[in-house]
Amino acid sequence: MRILLYILIICVFVLLALLFKDKSLIITIICSLIIISFVLNPNICIKGCISGASLFFYKVFPSLFPFLVICNIIMNCNGVYIYSKAFGKILCSPLSLPLNCSFVIIVSILCGYPLGAKYSCELYEKKIIDFKTCERLLNIASTASPLFIIGTVGTSMLGNTYIGYILLIGSYLSSLIISFIIPVRYDSLKHNNSKMLFPSSNINLGNTLKSSIENGIKTSLSVGGFIVLFSVINNILRNSYIFHIILDNIYKNLKVPHGIIEGLTLGLIEMTNGCNIISSLNLGYGIKIIFIGFLLGFSGICIVLQCNSFMSKHNFSLIRYIKYKVFQGIISSIISYILYCLFYKENSAFTFKQNTSILFNINGIFVLISLLLFILPIMIYNFKKHIY
Repeated sequence: MRILLYILIICVFVLLALLFKDKSLIITIICSLIIISFVLNPNICIKGCISGASLFFYKVFPSLFPFLVICNIIMNCNGVYIYSKAFGKILCSPLSLPLNCSFVIIVSILCGYPLGAKYSCELYEKKIIDFKTCERLLNIASTASPLFIIGTVGTSMLGNTYIGYILLIGSYLSSLIISFIIPVRYDSLKHNNSKMLFPSSNINLGNTLKSSIENGIKTSLSVGGFIVLFSVINNILRNSYIFHIILDNIYKNLKVPHGIIEGLTLGLIEMTNGCNIISSLNLGYGIKIIFIGFLLGFSGICIVLQCNSFMSKHNFSLIRYIKYKVFQGIISSIISYILYCLFYKENSAFTFKQNTSILFNINGIFVLISLLLFILPIMIYNFKKHIY
């Protein structure tokens, strides 16, 4: 069995040399290796598949599908116009984006991957923004959801909600900094701002609801397929003899803990698994934040390919997108660690009651911001309507 695995690995390394000559060849070989692993270890693959399906149906789908339907209704009812009027100057001007991008920014902030990419491409499809603007927006509207960072990573995995807020701020600030790094075409910015939308009165609610639900189901199932597939791949790797030999050699040569290498490697493939492995290690919060902050900013190959499923039909560069995601991961890691050093150690000396009151205050602020996010568009829109 081990000889067979060694032969397969050697074949992979030989064929990697042909990667740029024939991409279909390397893809075929990788898929063939997965099929062989499935045949040799069916139980491992089945467990990975069940684990991925369970994660999707119980954790992802209940929150993703309703949000998709509601966002689709907003898009079809020309809600982009209302959001551009209400939040355009506040959100988009600092990011050097057209006002019409405000809806996508808000969706990305509230729901995270991969909805930022989905609605960026939809704005481009509707010719609301041009190619260069959409290319920038894809990397700017690209963050993990607050529910995942605070709830799943902070509270469930790390057992510390306060750390979740630190990681969330680091993630948002890294996205903001990326907007300054990506070059801006000011002629394109002026052109897109001139293409303001106007509300349409010809809206068929029945057709809008039907198309929104159909689109939500299609997108949700697509995301679910990626989650299940990469759950199987991760499970194969975690139980692979060759994978653990490589990890042991890295540990011996670099003296990096086995768990960090495993968590980072699997996290680069699928973010949730990587965060879970790193959070379970017997290490201080500071070290965990460095690696988890990077994974949250980078997102992992699974989410990158989910975003690419929307990008590819418009020929947006995947290499360019990944390059900026790596930058975002590094920036998120650095900012999160700095915030941890500045604020967490001081608060760690507080009593339990003081810490709890701080968390309740932060939660209250977050809820208040969320409420204002939905109330302000209506108030400002009505105010401007009376003026103009």
